[in-house]
Amino acid sequence: MLADVALGALIAFCIAVFTTPVGVSGAVFLVPVQISVLHTPSLAVAPTNLLYNLIAIPGALLRFHREERLVGPLTRLLILGTLPGVVAGAVIRVELLGQGSAFLLVVAAVLVPLGAWLAFARPPAPAGAPSRSRRRLIFVLSLAIGTVGGIYGIGGGAILGPILVGLGFTVLEVAPAALAATFLTSIAGVSTYALLSLGGNGDIAPDWALGIGMGLGGLAGAYLGARLQTRLPEVLLRRGLGVLALLLGLRYCLQAIA
Repeated sequence: MLADVALGALIAFCIAVFTTPVGVSGAVFLVPVQISVLHTPSLAVAPTNLLYNLIAIPGALLRFHREERLVGPLTRLLILGTLPGVVAGAVIRVELLGQGSAFLLVVAAVLVPLGAWLAFARPPAPAGAPSRSRRRLIFVLSLAIGTVGGIYGIGGGAILGPILVGLGFTVLEVAPAALAATFLTSIAGVSTYALLSLGGNGDIAPDWALGIGMGLGGLAGAYLGARLQTRLPEVLLRRGLGVLALLLGLRYCLQAIA
């Protein structure tokens, strides 16, 4: 068990260094690690990922706060949408999806479009300040993606980040907002899973030791990644993450339908 926690912490550190600069906590890439390497029970994967977010993300938020890039209208919009969505997603995950291939199909449905967007989308022109209609669109997207994030245990920021970049926002704008929203929705998600586990299903409680271990690794990696954000080649980083997400998503899609 201790070896699994140490391995999870090391993997989480490495992932967070490369994902934090684009506004992704790294939890989306920890799902296959938990399933295939650390053998976390299926229902415990999502709450364990949310616990990871709670511990790992503050490292990046601290760095963005020091750079005065944390609070803004985009951050507020994402929080208003994803917060109720992640609670709904947690309930759907427990009550409807359960064990088996359905969860793997959700994993693939998130990773494949995310990977394709990151890997192949061309950088758009800067969007400027969001209009009223664009703010409504961002809110609706946040609500829908927050629901998927609650199912998947990623808080939604991993999907919102690339979508917002595709809408014309810069990574410098998106990363702090997406991570702040992911952090707050992870609080709601962990609380929801904890309440649902009181009904007698202990399998939906997070793996506390693993979640804390990965979180501590992610905390150090997220701080380093946020500090390096302006020095990393954005296009290469985005496309590299996209290829990884696409390959993982296709793998789990094939595994679910086999």
